[in-house]
Amino acid sequence: MLITHDTRCALDAVVDLVNTAPEDGVAEGLPDVGALREFVAGHRISDVGTLSELDLSAVRRLRGRFAAVFAAPDARIAAGLINELVAAAGTTPRLTDHDGYDWHVHYFAPGASVADHLAADCGMALAFFVVAGEQERLRRCEAPDCRRAFVDLSRNRSRRYCDSRTCGNRLHVAAYRARRKEAAG
Repeated sequence: MLITHDTRCALDAVVDLVNTAPEDGVAEGLPDVGALREFVAGHRISDVGTLSELDLSAVRRLRGRFAAVFAAPDARIAAGLINELVAAAGTTPRLTDHDGYDWHVHYFAPGASVADHLAADCGMALAFFVVAGEQERLRRCEAPDCRRAFVDLSRNRSRRYCDSRTCGNRLHVAAYRARRKEAAG
């Protein structure tokens, strides 16, 4: 599956957005407008004006809708969720070449809110996975104490953890220690 630069950027943004949700002892990742401003800057989201509390509330609601896409049990449900997101954003595809990037497609309307911008661009990035029959690549970490979202871009669709150096390694070490303890009996 060919993933263009702008699609990859949108995938990174949607994964990071979903992972800002407060869960089981993890604090809210977007506690205020300043954090939203940092998120926007960190993901180099263009054409975003002055951010407000309304933007923060809208992005938090959008985050929950994106989380539902990652939790969708099949492509039909994921497609329905994505269609709702993209339609509500007033998608307006247009070619652009800004900030030193070659030609690429933006799906949000000029002057769109940050939430509509994310819904359109990130929604379309997720849509490409459903269209390609690759919806199962939109996953949650399998570590019992971690449910972070990620997109499995491995060749054989075998990635199980959000980060193999943290969650994956921690579980492998625990399994190794359990085997040694059992063998020592």
